[in-house]
Order: sequence, then structure tokens, then C-alpha cells
Amino acid sequence: MVRRLLDAPVPRAALKPCATPVILGRIAYVSDFDVLVMGSGPGGQRAAIAAAKLGRKVAVVERRDMIGGVCINTGTIPSKTLREAVMYLTGMNQREMYGSAYRVKEDITPEDLTQRTRHVMSRQIDVIRSQLSRNHIPLLPGIGRFADPHTVHIDDGSDQERVVHAKKIIIATGTKPARPSSVEFDERTIIDSDGILQLQELPQSMVVVGAGVIGIEYASMFAALGTKVTVIERRNEMLEFCDREVVEALKYQLRDLAVTFRFGESVSAVEKYERGAVTILESGKKIPAETVLYSAGRQGLTDRLDLEKAGLTADNRGRIKVDENFCTEVDHIYAVGDVIGFPALAATSMEQGRIAAHHACGEPVHDISKLQPIGIYTIPEISFVGKTEDELTQEKTPFEVGISRYRELARGQIVGDSYGVLKILVNPEDRKVLGVHIFGTQATELVHIGQAVMGCGGTVDYLVDAVFNYPTLAEAYKVAALDATNKIRQLAVLSD
Repeated sequence: MVRRLLDAPVPRAALKPCATPVILGRIAYVSDFDVLVMGSGPGGQRAAIAAAKLGRKVAVVERRDMIGGVCINTGTIPSKTLREAVMYLTGMNQREMYGSAYRVKEDITPEDLTQRTRHVMSRQIDVIRSQLSRNHIPLLPGIGRFADPHTVHIDDGSDQERVVHAKKIIIATGTKPARPSSVEFDERTIIDSDGILQLQELPQSMVVVGAGVIGIEYASMFAALGTKVTVIERRNEMLEFCDREVVEALKYQLRDLAVTFRFGESVSAVEKYERGAVTILESGKKIPAETVLYSAGRQGLTDRLDLEKAGLTADNRGRIKVDENFCTEVDHIYAVGDVIGFPALAATSMEQGRIAAHHACGEPVHDISKLQPIGIYTIPEISFVGKTEDELTQEKTPFEVGISRYRELARGQIVGDSYGVLKILVNPEDRKVLGVHIFGTQATELVHIGQAVMGCGGTVDYLVDAVFNYPTLAEAYKVAALDATNKIRQLAVLSD
């Protein structure tokens, strides 16, 4: 009887706003909302706050232990904080000055690394709770699932289940690591990226399956800690969307940290033993290691949403299809963030959430900028904005390259970065900046200068004429701009 009641459509009359929930069996009816956001990650949080700022009545559904979503709890923030802890404790930034054997702490433990991570996560969760509270957005704890296109049941594990009715619904449930069914994950020997923070001890050796962004980020961190890392990638190259010279520079640095790459190889099996595992490749190679980290992409968290009851479907990776306004096939339901697929970045998810909320509320808003920076938190960092050399060549767009090397900058010497490089691509005809590619210290911060110049339609001459603080890494822009303009001038002289 109760099951039939839960599955039955909820009458609109039963969902009139009321001061306190009306409880019937396991169902507690609550007030209607203008906008219900499912998920509190970057996309969901921004969507909820944007809708609240527009005067709508908004609520957010999220599990008690996942405030802030995957970004805060298992993804972006933990991994980047972990990287910062690795950089500090290993003394990586100081080795240029004090020698390759320099370390702040000799015997680094998982507790040393996760202590900083837990602190940052806790503070960020407090910030999110405060922001939602200040905007009068209630946080409804539990897992939401559709009962019909306008109704969501929320199960918080208690004896009663909330039912919420909303005019507009924004799905921002994020993703989880994809797990091949043929692999026996045990959270100790064979793990995915979510298992990194639960490691009881740092492995002496590790196999990383997958040379995507997440796999390479963790490979570089563990290599910096002294772990012998082997990266296996079925493609013949890694980070194919990046500038080739930058990727080659990263591979050189990682090989210097004793990372081994096996490109064009696929894993056929992983055999687990008491003291580790053996990764068997289709080519017949066998690679022993204490830990195997699978980085096989992400899977949309949509399997528990009962999407079919809302008239929606997801693809085989759990992703939801949306239009340019992030509206799904059902016109009052939106989806944002990793759950819709590429580019699956926290920064873009935030903008998607804001734009979706404005569109859902019928408020005008600018489209999301097509000029979006990419940041990869390897050791060292990679960041870029705009076109790559390969893309411009395929488009038959002429360009000139300007390069600045950190070792030629006073600030580069001060921070101990002798390998960093900044490259700008310039159209020699109209002198506009077409792309900026950076490898080295603070790459993810520096890229925004190039982004601003490109976004405003600026030319390389602005960078030549601008005065940069001295000594800074930002000077690299002026050096690279001068390099590019000198090459353009030489071409003009020869052409006259």
C-alpha cells in the first residue's frame, strides 16, 4: 500500500504551501518551490544563488555528507589541496636552489597530506552553507528522485520521505569515477581517484591507468613524493587538446621524476595479491606495483534520479543532453555541470548554473563566453586559452610564435623555476593574440592576463607597450610579445 502511494502521481492540490509538512505514512509534503536544484556542487550552488537573487523561492537537494558536491569532497578541492601539500612537503619549488635532495619532511605520511585537505574542505563547506543561508535557500538533505516532471521525492534515510513540487528543476548531480566491470576495486590495492584520500600509506610503486587530466595530475603528485609511477594509455599521446610543445615539456619533467609511460597499450587484466597487484597488458607485458589507480573517465550521477519519470534519458555515460541554454528535452528541467559532459570543469559549471537559472527565471543574461581557460594541475602546471598551433595550422590561419622562458626572468630565478615557458600565438596580419600557452609555476593564474587581452580584442602591441611589475612572472607576456613582434617585423622587412 505504501509503495503504491509513493509511486502514484502527487495531486497538485495536496502540495499547497503550508507552515509545516503534512505527514502521511512515509511521505512528508512540503511547500512548493519556484526552483529546485538537485546538487550543491559549483553548478548547483551558483544556479541556486542566482535564482534566489532574482527573487525566486529556491531549495537545494544534497546528501548530508556531500555538501559542495564532488568538487569539494572528492574532486577539485581535495586534489588541488593535496598537490599544494605535496609541493610544500617535498620542497619541489626549492630544489633549484638547495639541491635535488632537499625536502621539508623526510618521511611524509598520508596524514601529513590529508590534514591540510580536511581543513580546506571543512572551511569550504562552511562557506557554502553560509552563502545558501544568507540567500535564504534551504538545504534539503537526502537523495532526490523524480516522481513526475514537477515532483521530486527526497529520501534522507529516515522513516519519512519528503515530496517537493517545483516549477523549474535544475539537475546538477555531478559525476563519479567510471569503474570497468572487469576490475575488482578494493579501495586499498586497486582504487579510483575517490580512493586517493583513503590510502593508509604511500605506495612505493603505482600503476596509473589512463593519461587524462586526472590520471596525469595524480601521477605527477605521487612521482614528486618518490613513488615509482608507470602510466598506461591506450592512445599514442596524452592531453591531446594541449599544445604539443607544452606536453613534451611535461613528459620530460615527469620522466625526470622517474615516471614511465606506456602509450598505445591497453590493460587486459589486473591480478591482485597480498602485497600488491600485477597489471597485465594486451601486449603481454606485466607491470607489478603496490597500487593500481584507475582513471577511466567519469560517469554521470543519474542512475538514481528515475529520469524516465520526468520524461528524460541519459546516455551510456550517464550524461544528459541540453541545448545552448542548458535546457533538457523537458522545457522546465535544466542540467548543468559535469552531468552534461565536456568540458566538465568547476569554473565552466559555475557559469552554466548561473545562465540556466537566469533562463529558467525568464531573465536576460549573456551567453557563456567561448573563450574559456583550461588549467591542469600537474607538477608543473599547464594552462592555456585560445587556439593551439595545430588548430591554427588545420584552419590555415597564419600565426607567429612569441616565447618567454622563466629562466630568463628575475622572478623565475627567485622562485627557482628554470623550466617554465610562456608562449603566445599572434596573427601577423591584424596582430591579434590567438592563443596563450603556459607551462610552469602559477600557469593557471597567469593565463588570465592573456584571456583578458583576447576577450577585449586586444593585440600583441598592448602587451609590448604595457608596464608590468618587476620582478614578476607576468613579465613573461612582455618578453613573449617582443619576441613575436620582432619576428613579424623581420618578415615585413624581407617582404618590402
